[in-house]
Amino acid sequence: MSENNVENGATNDVQGEDGASFNRRLLGWVAWIAGAIALAVIIRVFVAEAYFVPTGSMLETIQLDDRLWGEKISYRLRSPEQGEIIMFDSPANDGNILVKRVIAVGGQTVDLVQGRVVVDGAVLDEPYTGTKESSPLTEQLPGVGPITYPYTVPEGYLWVMGDNRTNSRDSRYFGAIPVSSVTAHAVCTFWPPQNFRLL
Repeated sequence: MSENNVENGATNDVQGEDGASFNRRLLGWVAWIAGAIALAVIIRVFVAEAYFVPTGSMLETIQLDDRLWGEKISYRLRSPEQGEIIMFDSPANDGNILVKRVIAVGGQTVDLVQGRVVVDGAVLDEPYTGTKESSPLTEQLPGVGPITYPYTVPEGYLWVMGDNRTNSRDSRYFGAIPVSSVTAHAVCTFWPPQNFRLL
């Protein structure tokens, strides 16, 4: 009788250890998954993020349906510069992120003359537009217009335009954007693989 009690006790101890071991493994997996999720969120918020481009406003530089990487570190150290491609919160407050090229920064004056962009009196060399004309838009975002030229960009703001000048709602439509609305600096397109390019 006592032997059976000892054996039963031993069997119960082994079952108890197996249960504790399973619980430890389960907690380990939960901690690992939670850590991975936390790391992914930190990277997305503070380091880099992938973006999907659903429109053709940046053709031919960025293709329709391309995916691109935007890094978020450099703009914590400096402001965006002329010529850089950026992502920013849509001025229409519709929750969208837009991608455009910085044409002028605060204090610079933008003019559109005979289909060319003129900044501070100098015509920009813009091979990325594919010779498309850069003309004023007749339509503006409600509450913004009319935008008249020459236009001096306020300090703390950026004038941005899509490379596809004949099919882009940009600062000609919604005006200059605040630097604070910029979410990332475009680094490269990465998908589909054949469209990979540094920006």
